[in-house]
Amino acid sequence: MSIGILGKKLGMSQFFDEKGRAVPVTLIEAGPCRITQLKTSDTDGYSAVQIGFGETREKLLNKPFKGHLAKSGDSLLRYLREYRVENLGDLELGSPITVGSFEAGQKVDVSGDTMGRGFAGYQKRHGFSRGPMSHGSKNHRQPGSTGAGTTPGRIYPGKRMAGRYGGKQITTRGLTILKVDSERNLLVVKGSVPGKPGGLLNIRPANRVGAKASQGGGK
Repeated sequence: MSIGILGKKLGMSQFFDEKGRAVPVTLIEAGPCRITQLKTSDTDGYSAVQIGFGETREKLLNKPFKGHLAKSGDSLLRYLREYRVENLGDLELGSPITVGSFEAGQKVDVSGDTMGRGFAGYQKRHGFSRGPMSHGSKNHRQPGSTGAGTTPGRIYPGKRMAGRYGGKQITTRGLTILKVDSERNLLVVKGSVPGKPGGLLNIRPANRVGAKASQGGGK
């Protein structure tokens, strides 16, 4: 039963297919994760599975968090994620979730935080064209007019301006798994995924088969 798994982005590489073509891929160290909670319709109003991933120091966990993890036999997990399911099937508290639940050729949706680029201007953040670069021009990389002064006398919400760029969670949908390495807990996924090496990733079976577009944005 493939519900989803948490992992860490290792970086990008290339994979040669059966025709000898080089395919860009992302290497993901996925799991092993541990089931930390099972939610049912009787106790929580819906059915879901919560899993934990990644080790951390004991001093960084508070007492309620430690008590919650102790129920499944784990006390030093760093990340928790929940997945809605129609039925729990044969899932048990404390059992492991590994890359073995995925297979080559399967479509997955990968979520992660985009690279944070700090405070960025109009050209870098939104792709605006610059102004004249000739001597005397004072509009090299400025925004230009942002709206009328008297009416409405303010800037409408959502106006594209300079600001924080990146560091937001997005989902890349419909990526294909090219290889599953159960011995090293590796997933080889075709294409790129959000974030930088070392970033946390959430890998789930694709909701829309064949979808390739990304949802959200890094702006």
